[in-house]
Amino acid sequence: MCNKEFMAAAVKLSRDHMEANDGGPFGAVVVKDGKVVAEGYNKVTSTNDPTAHAEVVAIRNACSSMSTFNLKGCELYTSCEPCPMCLSAAYWSGVDVIYFSNTRKDAAAIGFSDDFLYEQVALPLDQRSLPIKHMKLDEANKVFQDWMVKEDKVLY
Repeated sequence: MCNKEFMAAAVKLSRDHMEANDGGPFGAVVVKDGKVVAEGYNKVTSTNDPTAHAEVVAIRNACSSMSTFNLKGCELYTSCEPCPMCLSAAYWSGVDVIYFSNTRKDAAAIGFSDDFLYEQVALPLDQRSLPIKHMKLDEANKVFQDWMVKEDKVLY
């Protein structure tokens, strides 16, 4: 069940760090077993890192503090509906659920529209605005073949 205190914590991060000019107005917390295990806020402009969105920062911090790459059993509370990158990171992390407050439309209304990204991801590679070219190298496939037979690999 969604806990409003955790959402309030994410929203407080968004306000505190927006007011401190650390980045955009976004905050997130990762919760496990009813306790906040990590938090994150938007650090895009303060770290010159376009991937430092609140959710990604929170996921990185949670994985680091818990010494794992799998956040199964965790919940992600975020002040805004995740963008495509953050949504993908949440899927990759294995969180059980995402709770959000502001919507994509709310974000778009203040200049943070993700519609273009959602549209681009749905297009075939040759129709995207960012050129994406396939460059086949046999050695790359050899690495994949070697991965398949590697006995000490860590699956994720």
